[in-house]
Amino acid sequence: MAKTPITVAHGDGIGPEIMAATLQMLDAAGAQLEIETIEIGEQVYLRGVTAGIEDKDWASIRRTGVFLKAPITTPFGGGYKSLNVTTRKTLGLFANVRPYMAYSPFVKTHFPKMDMVIVRENEEDLYAGIEYQHTPDVMECLKLISRQGCERISRYAFEYARANGRKKVTCMIKDNIMKMTDGLFYKVFAEIAKDYPDIENDRMIIDIGTAKIAADPERFDVVVAPNLYGDIISDVAAEVMGSVGLGGSANIGMKQAMFEAVHGSAPDIAGKGIANPSGLLLGAIMMLVHIGQNDVATKLHNAWLKTLEDGIHTGDIYKEGVSTKRVGTKEFSDAVIARLGQVPTKLPAMNYPSDAKRITIPDVKPTTGVKKELVGMDVYIDWNGTPDELAAKLNAVAAPLNLTMISCRGLKLWPNGQPESSYLSHMANRFLKSADAKTLASTAETMGLLQRINEAGLNVIKMENLFTYDGVKGFTAGQGE
Repeated sequence: MAKTPITVAHGDGIGPEIMAATLQMLDAAGAQLEIETIEIGEQVYLRGVTAGIEDKDWASIRRTGVFLKAPITTPFGGGYKSLNVTTRKTLGLFANVRPYMAYSPFVKTHFPKMDMVIVRENEEDLYAGIEYQHTPDVMECLKLISRQGCERISRYAFEYARANGRKKVTCMIKDNIMKMTDGLFYKVFAEIAKDYPDIENDRMIIDIGTAKIAADPERFDVVVAPNLYGDIISDVAAEVMGSVGLGGSANIGMKQAMFEAVHGSAPDIAGKGIANPSGLLLGAIMMLVHIGQNDVATKLHNAWLKTLEDGIHTGDIYKEGVSTKRVGTKEFSDAVIARLGQVPTKLPAMNYPSDAKRITIPDVKPTTGVKKELVGMDVYIDWNGTPDELAAKLNAVAAPLNLTMISCRGLKLWPNGQPESSYLSHMANRFLKSADAKTLASTAETMGLLQRINEAGLNVIKMENLFTYDGVKGFTAGQGE
């Protein structure tokens, strides 16, 4: 078998230890890999590279298309951006796939039949990391959801379910509150679900969904969710499974893929030789399947399962009366290597068919043919007076648009606000063309209004143009409006 080029980064904290163990196990199992090593993480950050990776090292990942990455440490402060997020977005790794399976009774869990996969959207949502300070007291974080992102991740979840014999896909969102962003996510999910009549689908609000993963994970099969929710429920699922140290992760794009452990760099135990390499190993096994070395993946996964079954456990999962031996990182990897060719007798054995096909989905094209019309503008103003006082100033300069609402944190304060409502200096002021106007709002009108507001001495934070799409409002009403 020809060797498959891959890019490897040893990372920070426990990263070098668990990567060394993982590469040792891969080599012993017969993985045919041509390894290119790059440096990422803390030392790169501290050299002044705020992305955590040198420009030259992107070329290696693009060349191989496969990135096996150990955990890294992102320094606090200093404007450093998460390299995990940067890598996922730069390479278009839209799908984060995280399997969770109970290994009872060898790893403690209350749910011995747990066997679920979380498919997390990886590029957008609040993880876009776009934030602003609007006033001394108010910060903003933009939640960006696109139809293209929703379609890619939903279709991937269904294709993954079909390819792996899964029966159901559950969409977790908060569309009862975020009706436009999360509403779009579920709307697209429901559209895609129609293409997969052989697979059940349902919807669950994320708060109760998270509770159900914690209390009854055996009810789930495949779960698909936007970025932030997916990250949170992934850690919940890992803890319920028995240890975050047992979580492997695949990040899949149209051209590249990255494989890693779910957990972080754990600097508190770095250099002690006690870290569990299982999460990174399971990520590496997902990598083997991705590159078509399924026989090696089967052999290595079963050896790992037999090691668990034999009670050879690192400290994070060691339990008196169940475990037979507490081991460190190298001893654990040696035990896995010693069991290559063996299969578990109590845990379900794994089998990755040699003829399995890599999951592919069609590219998504932008929506066209929609009539987009400007109807008004929201102007955000830093104002320390009352809503009524602000309304008087704005009404004096509003024409030919009409001031229709003043709100704060989404709650309508004017007109006819409630006396109990609290508010900050962060006021959103909505201007619309009157209902009987014969023409729509124009850019000249909105820009002219913005200039008059500035000339009135008001402190403008930002503005948002308001549009309709095929006559449907592209903006939400205020609470209480």
